[in-house]
Amino acid sequence: MWAKQLIAKISRSNNNSFWLWIGETESEKVARKAKKMSAFIEETKSLLPRIAFIACGCFSPPTPMHMRMFEIAKDHFEMQGTHKVVGGIISPTHDSYGKKGLASALDRCAMVKLATQSSSWIRLSDWEVHQNQWMRTQAVLQYHQNYINNELNSGGPCGDGDDGNSHKASWLPRGLHDSRDPVHLKLLCGADLLESFAVPGLWAEADIENIVANHGLVVITRAGSNPGKFIFDSDILTKYQNNITLITNWVPNEVSSTLIRRLLGRGQSVKYLLDDLVLEYIKRQRLFNVKSQDAPAPTECDS
Repeated sequence: MWAKQLIAKISRSNNNSFWLWIGETESEKVARKAKKMSAFIEETKSLLPRIAFIACGCFSPPTPMHMRMFEIAKDHFEMQGTHKVVGGIISPTHDSYGKKGLASALDRCAMVKLATQSSSWIRLSDWEVHQNQWMRTQAVLQYHQNYINNELNSGGPCGDGDDGNSHKASWLPRGLHDSRDPVHLKLLCGADLLESFAVPGLWAEADIENIVANHGLVVITRAGSNPGKFIFDSDILTKYQNNITLITNWVPNEVSSTLIRRLLGRGQSVKYLLDDLVLEYIKRQRLFNVKSQDAPAPTECDS
């Protein structure tokens, strides 16, 4: 019996007890401790404040860097051990935004769905594109935060976004109802958006203050840039600098939507610069004045 693992339950005078492992091999001991540590880590994570990211913009088309921003931000908070990231939301802007090169909302939403198809936690919200007009970023943030709050307060089933009540619910994070703890929504962006706060007339100061004070920013910056100096130069950003998380992207990717549109318009290849599913959609729909020779001919369904 000595060669086998025996467990003896030993009672103590204070009525507490513990399990004494006898004859346990070294590998079994390591495995047991690893399992215990894993359970402890998961329990610790469940106690962390919960956050979600939302990225607003054109996504015309969505690029791998748009997706990478979410992953970089998630890695940062998980490595810091300060928050539990429960979801990521992409909210394309309304058609009336009118930016040059802006594909229709229908096409942009379709491309975002394709680009996030392999992700288990980044989802499309098409609420913004279904409004009657272009919406300010602050309003988009507040809508989604209120929706999450109401969903949590409703005490409904697991928040996997498949409640069937509305198309707007499809972006809800998986496992939203795993806990009654609140989920704080933060604006995820690049350093260019942060710097755009200084462009005269582009942002209302009240909106900037509302976004930073009530939601917070997660800014993905390039190596060698100095966003801290920009924050210092802004009274509003300095006031709420504790609500701004700066994360350096050490693996630079300069592929932008503008560059993709330029290459497509010239008939040059963007293979490996875009998700294959997104690229095939662009070719099939003949978006961005695509001139690629291998673009498929339109079918009756495409016209």
